[in-house]
Amino acid sequence: MITDPELGEEWKTEPMEQSSAPSGSAREPTAGGPGPRPWRWALGGAVVASAVWAGGLYAVGGPPGDPEISYRASKNLCEDFAARTLGGIAGDLHKLRPVNHESSNRAVDGAVCAMTNVEGAQDFTVTARVDLHKKVDPSVEFDVPPLGLMANIGAVHTEAVPGLGERAAMIGSAGDQFMHLKAVDGGAVFSIEVSAFTFGERHGRPATDADAVKAAMAEDLRELIAALRK
Repeated sequence: MITDPELGEEWKTEPMEQSSAPSGSAREPTAGGPGPRPWRWALGGAVVASAVWAGGLYAVGGPPGDPEISYRASKNLCEDFAARTLGGIAGDLHKLRPVNHESSNRAVDGAVCAMTNVEGAQDFTVTARVDLHKKVDPSVEFDVPPLGLMANIGAVHTEAVPGLGERAAMIGSAGDQFMHLKAVDGGAVFSIEVSAFTFGERHGRPATDADAVKAAMAEDLRELIAALRK
């Protein structure tokens, strides 16, 4: 079985904070629910958080302008997204012509790269996405539940990931066959989704450990954030 990649010191996830909840309304943890799991997070150094958001301009009496974005738009996300650590688990994810798309409008510049490790078979798929928000601060809606995701895979569990961008969270399905890591930083939202149809041995790939995949997602997202920083 593939074990956690040796990429850094051990981290633990933290419950997501509900900053908008009124005083005294904090929910008690569900009885019998799973506690935080120790992961060997492959962060290799935190991404520096943006110091000031445009909303602060209200403090000096004027309305905010368009937020400043700390990242460049990707012209080909499949070239910018190396997937180096995930590739060490699933095999070369670039060999089967990854699918790349970009879009741009007044509000958001977006880019998506989808890749898989086996042609014509469902085994291990990865999708990276970057959205540069040119009109609003995306951190305001960062905690909004991903309703489309929940509609597709059912109940999910969400845990905060420390030390990655301004904020980061890991969203997983039951059994961790689907995992979604997202981070917000400097006016941009970065994400990696992984679908592993089995964690057993398949198509010549050794059995995969879910925690190793999560650590690899964190490392590859950190590298993508660094690659797109202006």
